[in-house]
Amino acid sequence: MAHLANAQAQGSLSRERYSLDAQWRFALGHPFDTNKDFANGTSYFSYLAKAGYGDGAASAQFDDRAWRQLNLPHDWAVELPFDSTAQHSHGYKAIGRNFPNSSVGWYRKTFVIPAADLGRKISLEFDGVFRNSRVWVNGHYLGTEPSGYRSFRYDITDYLNYGDPNVVAVRADATLPEGWFYEGAGIYRHVWLSKTNPLHVTPDGTWVTTQVANSSATVYARATIINEGLTPKTFTVVQTVLDARGQAVATQRQANVVLSPFQQRDVALALPVTNATLWDLDLPYLYTLRTTLLVGNQEVDSYNTPFGIRTIRFDARAGFFLNDKPVKLKGTNNHQDHAGVGTALPDELQYVRIKALKAMGSNAYRCSHHPPTPELLTACDQLGMLVIDENRLMGTNYQMQQELKSMILRDRNHPSIISWSIGNEEWGIENSTTGARIATTMQAYAHSLDSTRATTAGISGGFGSGISDVLQVMGYNYLGNGDIAAHYRRFPTQPGMGTEEGSTFATRGIYVTDPHKHYQAAYDRKPRPSFYSIEEGWTFYATRPNLAGIFIWTGFDYRGEATPYQWPSVTSYFGMMDLCGFPKDNVYYLKAWWSPEPTLHLLPHWNWPGQEGQPLAVWAYTNCDEVELLLNNQSLGRQRVKPNSHLEWKVQYAPGTLEARGYRQGQKILTEKVTTTGPPAAIQLTPHKTTLTAEGQDIAVITVAVTDKNKLAVPTAHEDITFSVTGPATIIGVGNGDPTSREKEKFLEDIRFVGITQLQEKALTSMSEGVATLTQASKAPWQAAFVNRNYQQLAAAYSHRGTFELPASFAGIEVTFFYSSIGQKQTIYLNGQEIARDVPASAEGNVFQLSAAILKPGQNTLDIIATPLPKQHDWDVVNTNPGTIQLRTPAAPWKRKTFNGLAQAIIQSTTEAGEVIVTATSPGLKKAVLKLRSQKPSPALAP
Repeated sequence: MAHLANAQAQGSLSRERYSLDAQWRFALGHPFDTNKDFANGTSYFSYLAKAGYGDGAASAQFDDRAWRQLNLPHDWAVELPFDSTAQHSHGYKAIGRNFPNSSVGWYRKTFVIPAADLGRKISLEFDGVFRNSRVWVNGHYLGTEPSGYRSFRYDITDYLNYGDPNVVAVRADATLPEGWFYEGAGIYRHVWLSKTNPLHVTPDGTWVTTQVANSSATVYARATIINEGLTPKTFTVVQTVLDARGQAVATQRQANVVLSPFQQRDVALALPVTNATLWDLDLPYLYTLRTTLLVGNQEVDSYNTPFGIRTIRFDARAGFFLNDKPVKLKGTNNHQDHAGVGTALPDELQYVRIKALKAMGSNAYRCSHHPPTPELLTACDQLGMLVIDENRLMGTNYQMQQELKSMILRDRNHPSIISWSIGNEEWGIENSTTGARIATTMQAYAHSLDSTRATTAGISGGFGSGISDVLQVMGYNYLGNGDIAAHYRRFPTQPGMGTEEGSTFATRGIYVTDPHKHYQAAYDRKPRPSFYSIEEGWTFYATRPNLAGIFIWTGFDYRGEATPYQWPSVTSYFGMMDLCGFPKDNVYYLKAWWSPEPTLHLLPHWNWPGQEGQPLAVWAYTNCDEVELLLNNQSLGRQRVKPNSHLEWKVQYAPGTLEARGYRQGQKILTEKVTTTGPPAAIQLTPHKTTLTAEGQDIAVITVAVTDKNKLAVPTAHEDITFSVTGPATIIGVGNGDPTSREKEKFLEDIRFVGITQLQEKALTSMSEGVATLTQASKAPWQAAFVNRNYQQLAAAYSHRGTFELPASFAGIEVTFFYSSIGQKQTIYLNGQEIARDVPASAEGNVFQLSAAILKPGQNTLDIIATPLPKQHDWDVVNTNPGTIQLRTPAAPWKRKTFNGLAQAIIQSTTEAGEVIVTATSPGLKKAVLKLRSQKPSPALAP
């Protein structure tokens, strides 16, 4: 149970925001079978009929002790098995209409709100739940959010028990997908609890824009204030700009603002900042706007808004400009899943992925095809990555406008965002007047919410009519889908960019296409005759100044859309990096031409036993002027490098060392070697960092490599690796980037529930009479328990008998009885043997570990002899459910096979400090031991 009385919060105690990610209970439900959906919606009055009538798992009184305990974010789809009959687009996970037993999930959490919080406004905030979520607090239905990508919140002020436990229940139904790619399932983003004064800045209630003039800037700060109290308020609004060190550099105030109860208004102030530091790709400098509300001299609210000072614009002739300097967009499209964790990415993993893209030379990120988690945008703000923020579904009805509005209001203060995308490849309306009308309305609506950014959309159904005619910035999806030059001639004042390009196929570390194994060679080739290679696509956009840039499809592989294959392939082949973030060879082509860093990369690897004397295609990706290739110190020639191109040789294979020497202006500046390795001999573990923060969320991403005796990575190794962790951390996911791998990504305990059925009762004159009935025949007939019980004339005691079924073999399975009192005092027997005597009624219930010695395969009999629970009134509800039998199978050891020499394990900290030891073993290989340190976070210092 979470107690929220003493948690630390930044800023004034007038506003507090707590993470609610820890200690949830989870179980799978069912989309239509109420017996499997914990009887939700089966009461006489439904939760839609009467306030507070949430029933089944939505009820505060529901016993969830047998459910699995976990922390958020959580994606249950990634835990499911693969199935050849499941959706190709979603990676063949066993979820969706054909899998009702695994398409609904329930979450419950108990928390305490201090009595001292009475009088504050308290809200639950969800960053995203996939999907069609319903939420209850203390049995009160709060609402339904159909989209899995929209952030939403509920005011729970009036529903809370102050000083006592509260229960939030969430039901997510992922039966129907929203996208055509892997989407995960569950509460896969963060959940927060916010507390404010009744007089406060509204959620997402600030908007910061800037105007730059030479070295100075004017910050225009608008705050929307609401008075949710019961009396009028007169107050002062103070806006302060803080620099990155937390020092105030500008402040303005507006006094004597008056708001009546439940009235809101905007307060806009201009704050001059001298010697402003601009937010840029290489120096992503962030300021903070602090909005403070004062009643008299007392601070009642303080709201911080990070922002950047910068200018952006698209130009139809010269492309994109950041701070009045031309910047070619070198972007990638990305979905939001990663190996091992699905869509439930820890925050640190967002930074790992954005850093990997930046290391490739990328400067832009398109959120395909939905609004991202807020933490992704924060990472882009802090690391210097430009963003296209994308709406999920085009439309202009109220619901769809609210989704667009929600995205823009939530995200518009992020300096990384340069454009709003209103949609992607809406083939049903792309070339129609309907599509043009919808796009025109959506753009105008977006402009009413944010006039500082242009809108775009990804268009792939031809560039001749419909939506493409009216977009503020044209988004071209693939050169092969239309004539870009002709479109530009028709619309010379319309800026444009390549919102998708490439869609090439590559399997990391594979250099010979093998349709039988579903392997695609990693050489950069056209994916189909009408499409273009990465090199061809980049060359087209790089040589046309009017086009703002390109967004490659995709930066990372993702689950689903395993084009050009289907089952048994389960992830895409499009990425510049695989699902783990391991680079494919195209990464180095892009780095050569996207990054100023000197680059030289050779492909393929040089382990080709049996191919001696056979010609192999050797490519070099480089931004050097010239490259000389040598095999075993014998020169194979020197070639000059053309801009945006690569080099090729045909080399007769011989084991040894392939060496490339890169020259600039005649001077050798780089050397790259690829060496034939020996057989696998050892495991190597390399973390992306060695120190974790002990706050329960931080991670270390560990690269697992197989090396030979000389510590050279073996690029063809496929070895089974087993992992273990000791100390204050756990493994949360494993992967290897193999698009055909159907290995488990998570090794979790298996928890199943067995219901107690056929519950019957007999009236008794005493508890002792009930004991006698266990071994002696009784003349009194059994009847359905609790159905016809007369609460005005209760018997002195009742004997209850029910049964539950166990599998034929339950060796290694822990069987636990989570008992809920059905009497004031009770004695419990299992298969005729006493397991508890004279147990008093308990609101919390009792837990009994059941010994295998008294259990049996098949039917087991449970007898409960109890003095009855009385009713004070006819309408009182007493417990009639004796509880649940839980079958728990402990988790198997974590393991993963390396794919072409690599695998990945993700380690997450707990809230304890100490040494973390990660061990990796494999038969015949030298084991690896990695030591990490987890330490308590430093006290947060408010800026």
